[in-house]
Amino acid sequence: MSITVPDEISAVGKTLRDAGFEAYLVGGCVRDFLRGVVPKDWDIATNALPEEMQRLFPNTVYENTFGTVGIKTGSENPAYAVVEVTTYRTESAYSDMRHPDAVTFVKTIGEDLARRDFTVNAIAVRMVTEMSVEDVYDPFNGVVDLRNRIIRAVGNPDERFTEDALRLMRAVRFAAQLGFSIEEKTKEALQHHAGLLGAVAKERVRDELVKIIESSGAGMGVRMLTDCGLMRYVIPELLDGVHCGQNKHHIYTVYEHNVRALEYTAGQGYSFEVRLGSLLHDIAKPATKRGDGHDSTFYNHEVVGAKMTCVILNRLHFSKKIVEKIAHLVRWHLFYYNVGEVTEAGVRRFVRKVGPEHIDDLLKVREADRIGSGVPKAVPYKLRHLMFMIEKVKQDAIDTRMLTLNGTDVMRLGGILPSPKVGWILAILLEEVLDNPTKNTEEILTLRIKELHTLTDSDLQERALRAKEGKEEFERGVEEEIKGKFYVK
Repeated sequence: MSITVPDEISAVGKTLRDAGFEAYLVGGCVRDFLRGVVPKDWDIATNALPEEMQRLFPNTVYENTFGTVGIKTGSENPAYAVVEVTTYRTESAYSDMRHPDAVTFVKTIGEDLARRDFTVNAIAVRMVTEMSVEDVYDPFNGVVDLRNRIIRAVGNPDERFTEDALRLMRAVRFAAQLGFSIEEKTKEALQHHAGLLGAVAKERVRDELVKIIESSGAGMGVRMLTDCGLMRYVIPELLDGVHCGQNKHHIYTVYEHNVRALEYTAGQGYSFEVRLGSLLHDIAKPATKRGDGHDSTFYNHEVVGAKMTCVILNRLHFSKKIVEKIAHLVRWHLFYYNVGEVTEAGVRRFVRKVGPEHIDDLLKVREADRIGSGVPKAVPYKLRHLMFMIEKVKQDAIDTRMLTLNGTDVMRLGGILPSPKVGWILAILLEEVLDNPTKNTEEILTLRIKELHTLTDSDLQERALRAKEGKEEFERGVEEEIKGKFYVK
């Protein structure tokens, strides 16, 4: 079998060879094309020293102490614009279980491969004019492990994990991404050294978790993290659901339900936010559970869950945008809709409350919630009907910015300066338009604003408050009914 590589990569290898140096493709690109997958990244290892590479190539970047030189190829394809070439090296003890105390450049590719984490990543291909499988150098039988779908540590697994504790997460991540199992001795060492993960920077743990959640084997990855004892250093709150049973509307424990919800979203190819939101949507059920057996309750678990989600994701140093988005999905995943019971005005208020930009993702979390509960259909008729109703009302005004007239008009028509009165009038107008969107015309709102200006400030404030309470009473009445049916609040 011949091995085809991009011209830009071949050119770098040829330049090294022509100068009398060795050049090998290494790492993930080798693993991928041996599996029949087009590599996303291409890495080269060589016996040329960094300063020798800088003399060979006119445009390079070298800003590290690990011997990796970035060679700018001038390619218009971003994937090949910079090719990373690293000098063969070994690494000494890892006192901080993260960085080697010292890096030593070595002469042979075999010495370089011996320092790598897993056998499937310790395969090299010698760069020659026409590369083929005959040019594969595989001292640790990584090709066999690829064939058998196994993640195995290079050499002594205890040494590999104590060198860099993040490899504990990487083992699970590769298994989840590739659909492989972890070799028994490697798994035993992983379990034995799980506690080392607590010393790893949360950002590094987060990055590996993201790759696990984004993989097609996301659910399997979460199960592996739990089985190997790593989850207590990633999202320990999930473990509270392992033995937490639910009420008569659920056949799985809270943990199993959450993981199955994640598995559904991964199978559908949904976004990272939807996947993690589905995994965490019932994170607070163990903390809010009251009673046991079929009649147990989980009052306010969506509210508590949103707060817990913020704590979890902030601890892992996710961005503010990601934290807010996923916490929002957790907060509002428990919505009620039944055909004939919720009016168009109710749907408009629902869209306003959730935010139109979150509706699609929230519905996907609801699908995952259903499948995670063991029901056969992700999108039943009433959920499809809700989607229809949302489409029907999505052009209607749902906040004051969508009213035909704005705060400036309120001040102009009443001859007043900026004051709380402006906000009260807009709040009253919006509630009336939510009930009847045909009122959102300049003519009708102009007349209504003039009428409201005749009221005293105390009357306006009371009406604005009553409008809000009326909306909340409507929502609360609907929610209480469903909560009574399904033992949640």
